Amino acid sequence: MAEYVHFIGIGGISMSGIAKILLNNGIKVSGSDISESDSVKELRDLGAIVNIGHSADNIQGQDMVVYTSAVHDDNPEIVAAKEKGIKLIDRATMLGIIMKNYKNAISVAGTHGKTTATSMLAYVLLAAEMDPTIMVGGKLDGIDGNLRIGKSDCFITETCEYMRNFLKFFPTVAVILNVEEDHLDYYKDINDIIDAFQSFCGLVPEDGFIVVNNESDNALKSAEDAKAKVYTFGFDGADFSAENITYSSYGYPSFDIYSGSELIGHLELNVVGIHNVLNATACALAASKLGIGFDMIKKGLEAFTGTKRRFEKKGFVNGALVIDDYAHHPTEIEATLKALGNVNHTSEWCIFQPHTYTRTISLMDDFAKALSMAGNVIITDIYAAREKDTGIVHAKDLADKIDNAVYIKDFKDIEQYILEHAAEGDVVLTMGAGDVYKIGENLCK
Repeated sequence: MAEYVHFIGIGGISMSGIAKILLNNGIKVSGSDISESDSVKELRDLGAIVNIGHSADNIQGQDMVVYTSAVHDDNPEIVAAKEKGIKLIDRATMLGIIMKNYKNAISVAGTHGKTTATSMLAYVLLAAEMDPTIMVGGKLDGIDGNLRIGKSDCFITETCEYMRNFLKFFPTVAVILNVEEDHLDYYKDINDIIDAFQSFCGLVPEDGFIVVNNESDNALKSAEDAKAKVYTFGFDGADFSAENITYSSYGYPSFDIYSGSELIGHLELNVVGIHNVLNATACALAASKLGIGFDMIKKGLEAFTGTKRRFEKKGFVNGALVIDDYAHHPTEIEATLKALGNVNHTSEWCIFQPHTYTRTISLMDDFAKALSMAGNVIITDIYAAREKDTGIVHAKDLADKIDNAVYIKDFKDIEQYILEHAAEGDVVLTMGAGDVYKIGENLCK
């Protein structure tokens, strides 16, 4: 391991977590970011040298530079590192190096649900006093952030398939939640995605194990040639199955977990949706194979109340409940709206911000079908993220495909629309991976 490491974009949720792990291990850390943030302040408090703005002057004396997929070759710090002969590695490679140091390196993968399932399993590991190191892609109340540094040989992280980054990891345990079309700016098609997941499953050694969703044919295909032992979870015919599912008035599911025909126990979750029944069953199975008893599995899963931006209750406006959700893929939108269907309410007002132009155009019809489940839909402009607007698609194109949708560009106009239309007993739902959550927060003020 290097003695002095620089991070380009150090304030990002994953980069800041890796930087904190290095600082905890006595490694000198510097970094840069485009703006001040709570993460930047926290890193400085821990001893990191952080500059605002990218500049060649920031590369002084480091022996390794870490960058993300969003950083391009013309970045002045990348250029300076190359000129000085400093080793350059991407974020995923750095995380893989860290994972090598753990006997139990648990990777939670899938097109959807990674943050929630990783968090659920983390709660179980904490309940079982396994003292894990935890990295998640969202803010988790149970660890007061996105990172917990433990002292045991257990490490858990969510694992993104974008650009095949997860193939740089060294998992001993893999959880495959689902495999569907996404990131089509990189992958050719679903078969290309399945191929990547097959390679990922191939990374798990023979003495490790894989937990895979029995309800997803693509997930099952991903694990069919793995050398590690494969266990399945689902609703029927799986190694661990969820049965006898009921819902509370707010949509919280209760269900029994079976191992084959044997009743293992009963769970009452404090998060909504049938998708979270599957997530919890996956976590129960993985935890069981790690030697954790059902009493601790139950304690951890029932203590979990969700992560930030996952069906998060924000407050009320005009007596209507405001909920925010990170859903930015048609399957996620459908799962969120189905979960909302189990919540007592009069009407729903769904405000959706599409995320990236390539995802919007490649999955346009699927987005329209999923959003049509909502009673009232408001579409706002596409959040570009890492992409540039080429004019090939517009948010209005999506709104035009949905009978019960309107397109509104400005957030303030959306807020005014909600104030004029939402009433007591309704639900206002903001959805998307961009900054659409600000609408709900402003309304609740």
